[in-house]
Amino acid sequence: MLAEQRQELILRTARERGSVKVVEIAEELGVSLVTVRRDVTALVASGLLARVHGGATLPHARPAAPTAGRPPVNGHDGPTIGMLVPSATYYFPEVVRGARDAVEAIGGRLVLGISRYLPAEDRDQVDQLLRGGVDGLLLTPSRAPGPGGEDAWMGRLPVPVVLVERRAEIGSGLEHLDRVASDHALGAAQAVRRLGTLGHRRILLVARLGSPTTPAVHAGYTAAMAALGLTPPDPAGVETPHPGEDADGFDRAVTRVIEAARTGAATAALVHNDQDALLLVSRLRAAGLDVPGDLALIAYDDEVAALADPPLSAIAPAKHEVGRIAVELLAARLADGDEGRAPRHISLVPRLRLRSTTEPVDPDAPTEASGATLSAVPTPTTPSRTSETDRTPA
Repeated sequence: MLAEQRQELILRTARERGSVKVVEIAEELGVSLVTVRRDVTALVASGLLARVHGGATLPHARPAAPTAGRPPVNGHDGPTIGMLVPSATYYFPEVVRGARDAVEAIGGRLVLGISRYLPAEDRDQVDQLLRGGVDGLLLTPSRAPGPGGEDAWMGRLPVPVVLVERRAEIGSGLEHLDRVASDHALGAAQAVRRLGTLGHRRILLVARLGSPTTPAVHAGYTAAMAALGLTPPDPAGVETPHPGEDADGFDRAVTRVIEAARTGAATAALVHNDQDALLLVSRLRAAGLDVPGDLALIAYDDEVAALADPPLSAIAPAKHEVGRIAVELLAARLADGDEGRAPRHISLVPRLRLRSTTEPVDPDAPTEASGATLSAVPTPTTPSRTSETDRTPA
């Protein structure tokens, strides 16, 4: 069936019923949701239909304009965008705000789904968003898509998709999708370079166990240490389990850091994430150690780092901008379709925000990395799953 024929059928249905729903028309015509949305977009552009959530109405049937200062309830001119995030309480609220602002700027509506870092919930939430008639999807799956094809279903969805704060590895089946993500490896490297510039030679990595962000942070840390000619105090770093799920394991990890600072095995640390960094600073102080005197510190994420005492220097991903650019990518894909538009893979560089926990080392202190080493403490076991509230993306 030609596009003109489909559009005539859609217009006729709208005249008969007063409105059309994209899902229903796609089923009746036996075509994809993407095809129907393009037809509806063309009819809206011609002034023959007016877009509403999940479909379109005849122009005279649109809801009246809202009173000044009050948002519309049902009607909107732009697309309806579905957004899946793992958490609404840590890291992602600012990403969501960036997406919401960008969607509102084009007259659209943002609908949110939350997976709680449960991979099975990813699919359920996406199905719900599709049943609601979204025009496109911004997806942050619970885990980083890896090879093996377990997450390939996201690349076969009937609407355009943009990955947000996730990098699809080759073999994942999602390589062809548009995506925007923070360059966490480069962010970690910035922190190490800054500490090295201040004279630190024994820089320890402390990273959240099981977080999707940790591999990139570890890679950036390792590369930057090598570029500076420095030997890590612990090549594997100190991994911190979620303190609410494995309190004993978290205590053991913190003890390793305290001993490293006390013995001089480490004079500085990059700590991911900044909630763990706050707890670490408190424990260091309780042990009689000074931050940054005994251990300079840069946190990662900059969610609450500025609220610490002392305020923590931190690496700050451009979360709001990530959300905004994701919407721009999706809007372009909705407008242009798949024809003639190569996928965009965009990386945003986090910023280093210097506060009170970074200062030059004592010029009289030894700087050779061959001194004290970290004591051997068993690495905590991986918890069964991570918490919704203290996780970061990658």
